[in-house]
Amino acid sequence: MPEAFQRLLSHREFQVESLNVQAARGPVHPPERSQFSHLLRHFIERFFNHETASPDGDAKTRMVQIACATGLPGLMVAVYLWPVYHPFKGWPPGSDGSLPSYWLQVSHHFFFVVYSFVAMGIVTVFEWDLFFPDQLDIFVLGPLPVAARRMFLARVAAISVFIAGFLFDTNFLAPCVLPAATDPPNLVRFLAGHLLAVTFSGLFAAIFILALQGLLLSALGEQLFRRLSLLLQGISIAVLLMLLLLFPVMSGVVPALLQSNSLLVRYLPPFWFLGIYQRVLEGPAALPIYGTLAQIGIASTLAVTVLAALSYPIAYTRRVRRLVEGSSSRSTNNRAIRPLTLLLHATVVRPPVRRAVFHFISQTLLRVPRYRIYLVLYGGAGLSVVVATVLRFTVVHGQVHTEVSADGIRVSITVIAFWVIAGMRMAFASNGNQRGSWIFRIVHGRPPQFHPALQQLLAAKTWVLITSLIITITACFASRLIAPPALLTWPAVLAQFLMAIGICVLLTDAFFLNVTSIAFTGKPPQQRPNLALSVLQFVTAVSFLSWFTLVLQPALQSGPRGFLIVAALMLAAHLLFRHRHREIVRLYSLQLELEDDEEDFPMKLGLRY
Repeated sequence: MPEAFQRLLSHREFQVESLNVQAARGPVHPPERSQFSHLLRHFIERFFNHETASPDGDAKTRMVQIACATGLPGLMVAVYLWPVYHPFKGWPPGSDGSLPSYWLQVSHHFFFVVYSFVAMGIVTVFEWDLFFPDQLDIFVLGPLPVAARRMFLARVAAISVFIAGFLFDTNFLAPCVLPAATDPPNLVRFLAGHLLAVTFSGLFAAIFILALQGLLLSALGEQLFRRLSLLLQGISIAVLLMLLLLFPVMSGVVPALLQSNSLLVRYLPPFWFLGIYQRVLEGPAALPIYGTLAQIGIASTLAVTVLAALSYPIAYTRRVRRLVEGSSSRSTNNRAIRPLTLLLHATVVRPPVRRAVFHFISQTLLRVPRYRIYLVLYGGAGLSVVVATVLRFTVVHGQVHTEVSADGIRVSITVIAFWVIAGMRMAFASNGNQRGSWIFRIVHGRPPQFHPALQQLLAAKTWVLITSLIITITACFASRLIAPPALLTWPAVLAQFLMAIGICVLLTDAFFLNVTSIAFTGKPPQQRPNLALSVLQFVTAVSFLSWFTLVLQPALQSGPRGFLIVAALMLAAHLLFRHRHREIVRLYSLQLELEDDEEDFPMKLGLRY
């Protein structure tokens, strides 16, 4: 055995050295890094340490959370495949002890391809604005003696490291378990097909979004691109999550799509990389469609890579020039909505305090991109859940047909209201604009008296309720275009509108029940939220509300008596929430005012009365 290998395996005792020996070594010199290395580390850190990804400033914790959240789903699915490929009679329930069929195995392979595509696409969309310079880069790094070419290459290298790191994190855990879980007949071919398919799938999604951003920025310019940016991000998030949520439905029609050589498999990118998977795994015995799809996938990946390489330098130059020259300011006043503003002033925002906070919310949302991206992410997630709830696929005589679920349309209104209000609750309760609250503190104190405090908090609830009602009722009208005849009767329409109004009111009351700070001026939480617990709470809440909606629908459509009973119950719940909210605000307004540098804990153990 070589001596070096023996030293590697041998146990070495830790040697305790005296202070004189340690002092004789001299000062510890940090490793000397080049300018390019410093820039590379800085740009990589910026991907995790910016106001959208880590509003509390703890980039390392957020990076670990994102890495775990990205890598674990593939691992868990691989683990759950073990009983499917190692069955015995009676388990899984309904199993006869036989191995899964060929098409079921193809569906399992398809999941990992889709997940890699969706995960890399969402990560790239989330970091959309960090792929190009911003004002911090121009005004801080610009005056330094750093060559522009070196800064550009460092950013390109950081983007490459970021994409490669997340691609590895998304897909490296599943192959560690899949060979034992599925017992493939040819391990080498199986691992090669899996790794190639998920790698090409993730790379295509990430590079396609980067190429799309570079192409639009190069062609449209910074100002027009900014107007379309949030819309594109929202559509991208919705489409990507839609692919993942529709997978259980789509997996049942995968055999029909592949055997019929449907156009959908040629235009939907995950099918291209499924072709790579099966072509490498099965070799020459694979279906001819797999070879065609594999060629399309490889050619498309190379094409978007070339497009990104050509468009990115042009977009980078235009972004830098725009930041140096500055952008012209534009007024946020819109004459088209002035009648609506006057109507609101005369009705729901008559008190001056409520009116001031109401317009403070509107102006802040238009000015700060971080809050808008929160709304876009929640809106995209909600839209994808709605589509997955409503849409169904069936196979008739070997052809795939789409159907609309009546129960899905009934539930969709609740899902839309939930995600809209949850997104605005997330944005309003964030702590990114504490400096903007000085005027409210000077005028009304901190905490303010009961009546001003109540009006300040009611402004946010009014803003959220109006917005959610507009979106939800618009969705009710839109759903009539695709609804089956059973949902077009007058009792069904009235029941749907009552559910939309009632759910919006009650969800607004519930989400803002314990909020005691003006929108966008909250303090950072003392305890970090548990990401897994938060996701579980959202899933549980959406499931319960969906069930609640389906249960109430027969009562609403049974006649005027049932309609009035449900309306009375919703009104009673609203009054109960309102009373509880007033008591919470009253207790908050009775607290003692703290100095700017005074802490609740441990000096007062959190007791401020």
